[in-house]
Amino acid sequence: MSALRRGRRAERGQGLVEFSMIIPVVLLVLLGMLEFGFVMDHSATIGNATREGARMGSALTNGGGTLGCSAGQSPNAATVDGRIVAAVQRILAASGSRVVLANVSEIRIYQSTSTGTETAGMTNTWVYSATGTTTSDGLVNFVPSGAQPWTPCSRSYLWTVCATPPANLTQCPPDSIGVGIKYNYRFVTPLAAAMGFFGGSSATTLGVSERAVMAMNPN
Repeated sequence: MSALRRGRRAERGQGLVEFSMIIPVVLLVLLGMLEFGFVMDHSATIGNATREGARMGSALTNGGGTLGCSAGQSPNAATVDGRIVAAVQRILAASGSRVVLANVSEIRIYQSTSTGTETAGMTNTWVYSATGTTTSDGLVNFVPSGAQPWTPCSRSYLWTVCATPPANLTQCPPDSIGVGIKYNYRFVTPLAAAMGFFGGSSATTLGVSERAVMAMNPN
């Protein structure tokens, strides 16, 4: 009987050791699942914001009037990009959104190539500002940064004659507008500290980027 009692105590001790070894792994997996869910939630909101911005930009192209920025010409270059950014911010700051505007590193408005990438030298960048900018759609917490080479006056939904047409085409298709967002996601759970304890990366931020492209299609 004495030997049997000693065996049972040894088994209880073994179970305690096994539990102490596996619980950190279980907690790490649980934190990872929670953090992944938060990242996907932020990413979905940012993706929706890029689509809303691209939709606004596609509708604010030249509507058939004389291209330019003077009186009687369209579009009004002073308001177009501001309204695009305002549309983006409405989604990012909507009720239920977990996105922190101050963590948006930049909003990019660009002329898109046929493959959906940015045309070199045709990108307008907006960055976060606490004071913000007044637009025709209200105050937004972003301001233009640097040169704005892709002027709204030059955007067109019309087919045009190409200087060097693509294969099998005698005309170039309408412009496509792209809106991209770069976001610095900050971890919500202690996952970074847990990973650092186990020798992994202890970074507390993760870069998230989304973009949407739409053909110019004015109302």
